[in-house]
Amino acid sequence: MIESIHGVRGIGFGGDYNPEQWPDDVRLADLDLMREAGVTVVSLAIFAWASIEPVEGRYDWGWLDDTMDRLHEAGIRVSLATATASPPPWLTRKHPEILPRTADGTVLSPGARQSYAVSSPTWRRYAVRMAVAVAERYRDHPALALWHVDNEIGCHVPHDYSDSAAEAFRRWLRRRYRDIDALNDAWGTAFWSQRYGDFEEVLPPRAAPSLSNPTQQLDFARYSSDELLSYYVELRDAIRPITPDVPITTNFMCTTATKWMDYRRWAAEVDVVATDHYTIAADADRHVELALSADLTRGVAGGRPWLLMEHSTGAVNWQPRNRAKGPGEMMRNSVSHVARGADAVMFFQWRASRAGAEKFHSGLVPHAGTDSQLYRDVVDLGAAVGDLAPLAGSRVEARAALVWDYEAWWAVELDAHPSEAVTYMDRMRALHAALWRRGVTTDVVGSTDDLDRYDLVVVPTLYLVSDTGAANIAAAAERGATVAITYFSGIVDEHDHVRLGGYPGAFRDLLGVRSDEFFPLLDGEVVTLDDGTRADVWTERVELTGAEAVRTFADGPMAGRPAVTRHAVGAGHAWYVATRQDEAGTDALVDALLAESGVTPVLDVPAGVEAVRRVGDEHSFVVVINHTDEVAAIDLTGVDLLTGARVEPGFKVEGGACAVVQEA
Repeated sequence: MIESIHGVRGIGFGGDYNPEQWPDDVRLADLDLMREAGVTVVSLAIFAWASIEPVEGRYDWGWLDDTMDRLHEAGIRVSLATATASPPPWLTRKHPEILPRTADGTVLSPGARQSYAVSSPTWRRYAVRMAVAVAERYRDHPALALWHVDNEIGCHVPHDYSDSAAEAFRRWLRRRYRDIDALNDAWGTAFWSQRYGDFEEVLPPRAAPSLSNPTQQLDFARYSSDELLSYYVELRDAIRPITPDVPITTNFMCTTATKWMDYRRWAAEVDVVATDHYTIAADADRHVELALSADLTRGVAGGRPWLLMEHSTGAVNWQPRNRAKGPGEMMRNSVSHVARGADAVMFFQWRASRAGAEKFHSGLVPHAGTDSQLYRDVVDLGAAVGDLAPLAGSRVEARAALVWDYEAWWAVELDAHPSEAVTYMDRMRALHAALWRRGVTTDVVGSTDDLDRYDLVVVPTLYLVSDTGAANIAAAAERGATVAITYFSGIVDEHDHVRLGGYPGAFRDLLGVRSDEFFPLLDGEVVTLDDGTRADVWTERVELTGAEAVRTFADGPMAGRPAVTRHAVGAGHAWYVATRQDEAGTDALVDALLAESGVTPVLDVPAGVEAVRRVGDEHSFVVVINHTDEVAAIDLTGVDLLTGARVEPGFKVEGGACAVVQEA
């Protein structure tokens, strides 16, 4: 069995632990409660810098020593943080130059968290010093199982426009372009008299009188992601020699809301991918968004198991209306993450805080204490996670793929485009949801990833794509896959330069279509397709150059012209969707794609029931999650790990419940 966290066999269970917020009698009680709840791992000291080093150069290790020792005695493993997630007040007072700045020059003051600019040499010097101090102190501690570097790096300051950032940006540009003429060519600086004579003339895209150069904005996004990653790498490399056998990671935020860190690039630098995920209470389909985020995390991890480092037992504190989770929802959320590849189920945080900005964020131990439904549910969940130990190390099985690209996301949502209503996540979520409703598990992959094992490849809004990525997608169709590409894809190269000769640029030949002009729809404008389904946001003048029209516009500016096309390519087919279909149209499209590709659901289940298969060396497992209020009958044979019950065809999963079947 694979151990994703040293010393934790099976699926890890626990969460962030902040003993510095509590008196010692509470800390002692915590240990008994953790045992009762089945906790096997905690993240420790994430925001503890000011408690460890209250005055520069004076360390108070006593409370942390006691905590590490007590956790070890209780059999609980520790994911130990570098304590660098927020600088102490004495540091920002002494060195205000480490504070980040916004595009308009506003200095972001201390008083919250992450009040640092990762490009600041001063900040990095202090952060490395703290990380090394923690590593030296606990290098041989038997509880140490994993290093947790910083915390949610880039969460609050994905882009810093300070003077140190300007210097770091110029260094990054020199490495990327080598000489200034190459930069001028890439940025198209002949436009608006922007030509640079020297790298020292270049600035971040700070607030300007009009629209900033789009490639400058794109490169600054790339630089910012790389600079945040280099901060992680510097801390990692500082502690690696001290504890060479302890795995190191940081918690990503692989969600449909986290835009600015290219986690595909980051994944190669961590020993195991870890992520945080929070559902949005106002989203009626939040369990479907959870599935997409988990699939994305698995894709970032290259298909390998990953760690859910944070999610919530109930309400959070940062949404406009922070509603608690419904009955069984915490269990369903947790099991869904495990179904899609998680080898740890962890939460923020162990004990809900009494004070501070997150005091109304739920915890494993709520304000009401142990005499609460939430805590009883936590104990039940801990037992369930223990029962899922056989799934650890197994992998998720999928024959369909969604192509995801962070740079395309950044680029498609830059300013001065044909329609601000075209957003990256819109079609990504809609198409993934349609596949989810049909019980189809979907891998989320990059445009240059190996696509050979997929029979269906869906490419939403890939506005920016390299020649290599476009060729890789075309090759999937050539060898027999069904490929579907949506509007505003293939339009620009990696420099955000338009691919000339007609749209959709890089995909014209693959799709057998050519458009000479876009006709985005106005706000509130809706068109009808020839099958009666509706569409909005986008139309374009499509000419068939080898493809056939599957659907046409019945009205609107493009009445009579193709809306959805299909083109035979090699042993496969390539589809183009030239408009934003409503749910009925999207469902009809996905049904056609599945029928053509031969991709089938994991299990024939009723609507609203989720089924995912994980495959290990010795056994396969089907995880069934019933998101409805009705009993669902499933046709499987095996044993339900959660109850020990024998499973035969017709086995019933109660409404709101889960089953994890080890197949016979």
